[in-house]
Parts: sequence; C-alpha cells; structure tokens
Amino acid sequence: ISSILSVSGRDGWMAVLLAAILLLPWLLLIVVIHKKTKQKPIDQWIKQKFGRIFGNIILYFTALFLIVLAAFTMRETLLWINTTFLPRTPSLVLFVIFFITIILLISTSIETIAIVNVLVLFGVIVLGFFIAIVNIPIKDYSLLRPFLEHGISPVIAGSIYPAAAYAELLLFVFLQHRIHGQLKFRHYAIMLFLLVGLTLGTLLGAITEFGPTEAAKQRYPAFEEWGVATIGRFIEHLDFLSFYQWLTGAFIRIGILLYLVIQIFN
Repeated sequence: ISSILSVSGRDGWMAVLLAAILLLPWLLLIVVIHKKTKQKPIDQWIKQKFGRIFGNIILYFTALFLIVLAAFTMRETLLWINTTFLPRTPSLVLFVIFFITIILLISTSIETIAIVNVLVLFGVIVLGFFIAIVNIPIKDYSLLRPFLEHGISPVIAGSIYPAAAYAELLLFVFLQHRIHGQLKFRHYAIMLFLLVGLTLGTLLGAITEFGPTEAAKQRYPAFEEWGVATIGRFIEHLDFLSFYQWLTGAFIRIGILLYLVIQIFN
C-alpha cells in the first residue's frame, strides 16, 4: 500500500484497477498451463519436457525463489511486530515461535492448510468490514480528487506493485494436482476480484482518512487505520485487532510457500 501511494498518490486506486485489467491475460495463461499439463504434478511435467538435469535446475531455482519470498514476508512481519507491539522482545524469540507454528502447519496436508485458511480468512474479512464501517465518520472522499492530477504516468508506474502481487496466482500451478476438479478462468477471476477488493479497501481508507501525502509517509497504513478507530466516546485503541489480521495473513502465506518448496523437493 505504501509503495502504491508513494508512486501514484491519490490515484493509487486507479493503479490497482489497471493492474487487475492487465493481469487478465495472465490468468488465461495459467488456465492454458492447466489444460496443457492436464493438472498433473508440474515438477514431473517439467522433468519430462526438459530432461531430469535441466528440469531439476528449474525446480531448484523456483524453490529458492519461494524461500526468498517466505523470508521477506517473515522479515517484514517480525519488523512490524517489533515496531508496533513488542519493541523489547528479541526478534529471534519471535522468529522461533512463529516458525515452529508454521512448521506444524505445513507438516500436515494441503487440505488442513485450506481449512485453516478459510477459518482465519473469515475473521480477517469480518475485521476488514468492521474497520471500514467504524472509520466512516473520519473519512473524506473529496481527498480522492482531482483525478489524474499528474497524468496517467504515475498510475501506470504504481500498477507494477499490485500486479506483482496478483501474479503470484501462478503458484496454483504447483498445487494443481492437489485440487479436485478442473480449475477454470472464472475461479481465478473470483480470486483476483477478492484480492483487488482487499487492496482497494485498505488503500481508499488510507487516502480518505489521512490524505495521500500523509498516507504515503506511513510504513504501515493499514495499521494506522486501526489506530484512529473509536467506538463512541469510551472505546478506542482497537489497533490490537490488526495483530490478528497481519499474523494470520503472514502465517498462511509463509506456510503455503514453504509447503510448495516441500512439494518441489518431494
């Protein structure tokens, strides 16, 4: 969110929509891969098409890339915890606790991960609607205007960030043999729609509550939105609820990335 705001400013929401439109051909490509491979294990298919040696090289580089993604997510999560909630707690202690929990998750099965994801995602969505509704009194939608104040260039440049995130739907290729039934374009379109909705909600909230300039300076705009939430005159400091949102998101993301690494290495 902060990256989009720093590049696109108040037109960041346009960058998110543009990224979604540009990703539609990408979704078609993923569906074509499913059909061409007949949803067989992608690691076996790669070895059959490129040979065992070259296939292993491709898979090892893919696994390394997934590990790097997981490491960045872990680092960002620990940095956020240290910055906001537990500044005096050593990062190593947090890392060990969090990592053990993730290991327990990925040592089960993809079905377990999917069920856990559904349960925690429900809470994330409920809290998302909650914070959006609670903060309505302090939102100023006039801050979204003027549109395209600096032209279309910032919108195009800012679309790179959400597009990079949405492109990770390609990871379903590595799970295709674990999915019952055939994955179709509409399934990916629904997932993309949900991702766009989650991004737009947080982005529009940051702009309308803090303004594009102030929001762009914040490292964690989503957390700051919880910081200003109040219910009546006596209930405030609801930012602890964002702890659940962030940790569950990182928990599932790191878990699925490392699960894919396990699958690649069989």
